[in-house]
Amino acid sequence: MERRELLKTALAAGALSAANLGPFAEVVEAKRQSAPDRPIVVDGLSAGNMRLSHLIGMQQGGVDCCVAGGPSDMDSFAELLRFFDEHSKEIVRANSVAEIRQAHRDGKASNVFCWQSAETLGYAFNSPLGSPRTALRAFSEIGLRIVGLCYNVTNVFGAGCLEPTVPLTRAGQRLVEEIHHLKLVLDVGGHTGEQTSLDAIAISRGVPVICTHTNVKTLNDSARCSSDRVIDAIAATGGVIGITAVSDFHVRSRGNTGPVPQATLDQHLDQFDYMKKRVGVDHVGLGPDFVDGMAIPYGGGINKEIMPPDLLGEPWRYVKGFESIAELPNVIRGLKGRGWTDEEVNKAMGGNWLRVYEKVWG
Repeated sequence: MERRELLKTALAAGALSAANLGPFAEVVEAKRQSAPDRPIVVDGLSAGNMRLSHLIGMQQGGVDCCVAGGPSDMDSFAELLRFFDEHSKEIVRANSVAEIRQAHRDGKASNVFCWQSAETLGYAFNSPLGSPRTALRAFSEIGLRIVGLCYNVTNVFGAGCLEPTVPLTRAGQRLVEEIHHLKLVLDVGGHTGEQTSLDAIAISRGVPVICTHTNVKTLNDSARCSSDRVIDAIAATGGVIGITAVSDFHVRSRGNTGPVPQATLDQHLDQFDYMKKRVGVDHVGLGPDFVDGMAIPYGGGINKEIMPPDLLGEPWRYVKGFESIAELPNVIRGLKGRGWTDEEVNKAMGGNWLRVYEKVWG
C-alpha cells in the first residue's frame, strides 16, 4: 500500500485521529509526490524499537530515515523482522547510506539499528580469562550500525552522565577499538559521562564520532546535557550532535526538583542556534528521542534510587510544538524564520547524519 493508504488504514484502526492528521496532510502528500528529488530527512534517534505509531508520525512529518533500537537478542530480532514484513511496502531496514537513498527513491522510509548502551555485551570485554572474542560482530552482521557506551550510570565500559568524572575503562577502550574496526558509528555524550566520552573521542583519531541525542549544558545545566568540551570534541572529529526534544532537558536545571514549565519551540530552536554558532552548521542534527507508542517511561516509573529527581520529571514531556516527529515542520519553519538557509536546514535535517554514516560505514 502507498504511504497515503497506510495513513488511511491507521485512521480506520484508530491508531491516529483525523484531528491530528489534519495540519500535516499536505506535507504527507507533497512528500509522496516529490520523494525522489527532496533532500533526505533523518530522525537521528527515536526511543525504543521502530513501531507503527512512529512510522505514521514520520510520514506526517516528512521524515525518510529513523535511527531506532536494534536487536539485543534473537527474540527481539525476530519481532523486528515481523514488523518489517508487515509493513514492507512502507519501510525497510537499512545497513548503508546507499540503502537509505534507495528506499527514498522507492518512496519508502528506512530504519537504522542502534544501541543506546553496549550493556548487552555484558562482561565479555572485561574477562581476565577465556577468549577475547565478543558478540559485537554478530550484531553488526544483523544490522547494528550505531553503538552507545553507557546509559546514565556506570557499566563495565565507563560512566554514564550521572557520574561525569569517571574515565573510560580498559574494557571501554577495547570496545571503542572494536566499534571502529567493524566500521560502526560510536555514540558518546548525552547518556555517556563527560570524561568517558572525552577518553573515547581521544582514541578515535580520524573517525567521526557522534552524539545521537543530547542538549546544551550551557543553556540548561542538566546532567543529561552535554558540555561545550564534549560538543567541541565531537565536532573536531567531523561528527554530529543530535538535539533532543525532551522538555526537561531544556528547562529543568541541576537542583530543580519541583514543577517546571513546558519548554517552548523557541527554546528548542535556541539549541540549534547555539550549536550552529559554537561548532558550525555541519555538526548539528535531529535527535528528538520520542517515546510515542511506548509505555512511558519504558513500562514503569523512573527508578528514583538511581535517577535523581532533578534529571527528569514524570510524565515525560516534549517541547511545545514539537511533541511528536509529526510536528517536525514546525521546527523547519522556525529555523527558516531565524534566517537559516535551505542548505543549512537540509544539513541539520539529515545531510549531516548521512555524511557521517557514509564516512564511517563506507
